[in-house]
Amino acid sequence: MSFDMIEAMTLIAREKNLEFESVLETLEASLLAAAKKKYNFTDNLSFRFDRKANELLMIATKRVVEKVEDKDIEISLPEAQEIDPEAQIGDEIEIYIDYEMEFGRNAIAAAKQILIQKVREAERDRIYNEFIDKVNTLVSGVVQQIDKGNVIVNLGRGEGILPIKEQIPREKFRQGDRIRAYILDVQKSMRGPQIILSRACNEFVRMLFALEVPEIYERVIEIKAIAREPGERTKVAVYSSDDRIDPVGACVGIKGVRVQSIVRELNNERIDIVPYSSNPEIFVTRALAPAKVVNIEVDDIEKKMTVAVEDEKLSLAIGRNGQNARLASKLTGWKVNIMSETDYNEAKHREAELLVPVGQLEGVGPKLEERLADADIGSVQRLAQAPIEVLLKIEGLGPKSAEALSERAKEFVAQLEREYEQRKKEEETTEETKPVDEKLTAEDVFEDDEDFVTEVDDVPEVTAPDLDGVEDEQEEDSKETE
Repeated sequence: MSFDMIEAMTLIAREKNLEFESVLETLEASLLAAAKKKYNFTDNLSFRFDRKANELLMIATKRVVEKVEDKDIEISLPEAQEIDPEAQIGDEIEIYIDYEMEFGRNAIAAAKQILIQKVREAERDRIYNEFIDKVNTLVSGVVQQIDKGNVIVNLGRGEGILPIKEQIPREKFRQGDRIRAYILDVQKSMRGPQIILSRACNEFVRMLFALEVPEIYERVIEIKAIAREPGERTKVAVYSSDDRIDPVGACVGIKGVRVQSIVRELNNERIDIVPYSSNPEIFVTRALAPAKVVNIEVDDIEKKMTVAVEDEKLSLAIGRNGQNARLASKLTGWKVNIMSETDYNEAKHREAELLVPVGQLEGVGPKLEERLADADIGSVQRLAQAPIEVLLKIEGLGPKSAEALSERAKEFVAQLEREYEQRKKEEETTEETKPVDEKLTAEDVFEDDEDFVTEVDDVPEVTAPDLDGVEDEQEEDSKETE
């Protein structure tokens, strides 16, 4: 092998960031493939790299015999002694093959193609192995091109793709822009490894906080939960293991410098930082900030909360298109039903009127009533809302009886609701038809005064001529007064 080819192999190894040995093995495999096109038997072929001469040797091992029957694996004694004068019958001798002369141009071209293919496969494996270890980490790169909305990012030794669904809405990129993203996954494909990037996932926000807030990186402050609507708003629940450190203040930074850096990275996405609490009621109350919670009712069975806020703060608690309530629910893991204080009080009053002990439901005896009470089901309304899974845990209730009991409770509650609505309508109708106290009219008071005007039509017409001389009379009256 010429020195130029050795140098070329070294350059390939350096450019593709591969080991020289790997490139060498690839070349050996490509030459062996070329040999198989010429020889019927290639099991006796081997390679040896002479580092002193910078040469790759191809060797065929043949047995020395008196009469050659298979020239691929055998050699006659006279031919063997030309290579090694001490060769004897039965010895094995190594024959160096000049593959450039032996195989011909077509075989060498085929070997070259195999070499290129093998090097490309080795490069793909290297990129995959390098980036598969970087999954769930941040990476930065340069926007290389934009293809049908997908952003192709040059990551140095590989290319990442930022799909449309993983981009922050209304965020625009141009070629050459530096971009930071989260490695979501690395997948093998026919065109090489695909490095999937994301800027819309929750973990991207978590990594940005760890980058900007040293206390999070050092695990003094922990991000307990994240709820996000990319491009709009994010809620982050933080907790400090050190009582001396305010987790919210540390994440915000002096004059908001830390959180503002993250906001800019997220294309001005609004970020709410909430102190975490293991108490669900306190946690939900904090998650709904800045709205002030007046009352809160917890349903542990369905993991649901009914929250009452001040009437004027209702829209603030719900947020635009329900965003604040939706994010608070995602952050806490509880279903949150938000009501105004007035509606809450009215609902509680209505519930108090309609509340019926579960023992009054048909088919519920004293024993079953006691078992239901142990499961925190003391009213028919509570029974109607209870999931079948909860009822099945009660002793004595099978699937069919639990479903039948639930259906009876729902029908009973529906009937109570209809009766309540009917009563309300009747009360409203009675209020509207109640006789109004008779009041004295102007005609009643002044019925004996013939000059009192009671109708608009009784006002005499005043025309311009009627006003003649009024000013003169007023002047004379003033002079007399003087």
